[in-house]
Amino acid sequence: MNTTLIRRAGISFAAIMALGAVALESPTSTLAADASAKSMHAAKHQDIEAHIKHLHHQLRITAAEEPQWTAVAQVMRENAKAMSDALKDRIQHINAMSAVDDINSFQAITAAHADALKNLSVAFATLYAAMPPDQQKNADAVFGHKIETHKHG
Repeated sequence: MNTTLIRRAGISFAAIMALGAVALESPTSTLAADASAKSMHAAKHQDIEAHIKHLHHQLRITAAEEPQWTAVAQVMRENAKAMSDALKDRIQHINAMSAVDDINSFQAITAAHADALKNLSVAFATLYAAMPPDQQKNADAVFGHKIETHKHG
C-alpha cells in the first residue's frame, strides 16, 4: 500500500499510537485524560481543516470538481472523527484495561484506520476519475506514488 497516502490519510496512526503510549505512561485520572482528549480533538480538527485546504490547493481542484472534492473532504473529516473517537474511548478506559482490553483497544484503532483508508480510497477514486490526465499526473506527484529508481552502473 502507498505509504505516502497512508501518512496523509487524515490523522497519523503513529501520532495516535504515540498518544496512546503517553496515556499509558500517565497515571492521571480519567477526568484529566478526557480533558486531554478534548484538547487534542480541537487541535486535530484544526489540523484536518488545514490539511483539507492545503490538499485542495495542491491538487488544483477546479469548480467542476468541487462536488467530488466536497465528498473527499467530508470523508477526511469523518475519518478524523472516527479516529479521534477510537482514541478517546481508549483514553477514557485506560486505567481499567486488562491486557486483553489493551490489545482490543489497539485493534479497534487499527480497524478504524483501515476503514478510514478504504473510505478515502473510494471517495478519492471518484475525484481522480473526474480529473483530466495532466491533473491526475499532478495528483500522482502530490501523493508521491512514483518511486525513482537509480541504475547502478
